Amino acid sequence: MAQVSRMFPPATESMITLRAATPVDVPLILQFIRGLAEYERLAHECVATEASLERTLFAAKPAAEVVLAFVDERPAGFALFFHNYSTFLAQPGLYLEDLFVDPAFRGKGVGRALLAHLAMIAEARECGRFEWSVLDWNTDAIGFYEKLGARGMTDWTVHRVTGDALHQLAAEGRAHVGSE
Repeated sequence: MAQVSRMFPPATESMITLRAATPVDVPLILQFIRGLAEYERLAHECVATEASLERTLFAAKPAAEVVLAFVDERPAGFALFFHNYSTFLAQPGLYLEDLFVDPAFRGKGVGRALLAHLAMIAEARECGRFEWSVLDWNTDAIGFYEKLGARGMTDWTVHRVTGDALHQLAAEGRAHVGSE
């Protein structure tokens, strides 16, 4: 993503500026991630460190990208995203992993600006879809997303393998490869 800042006309007198994160932003990214983990009541699961973020976000082949939002030059929020792929569309998609707006800046257009910016990126990269997950209890976010035209995929349930289950499944894979 180009290092171009975008300014959005705000709902108030403040100016919202968006830009791609750089390695010097890692402490701020971690601060936002921890804020999101607290908000989602998942702080106990947040093990991200500055070193792990720098290694995965700013490597030769980054695992994800980050857009930072500022209101009058004050850090206000972030969006972390990466590409996935739709076999049915035969096109890449853009997946929003995390969106967080600092509580002091909520209701000022920051979240909308971040999502609009990601939609522009998705179009520019010829993505067939732009999607994300939301916690079922987060009715404020669900309402906000629906106002933007997003619709919940009620026929789909996210499944996840982590920790010991991931290691056990990987061990089965290694055992299978070794038996061929």
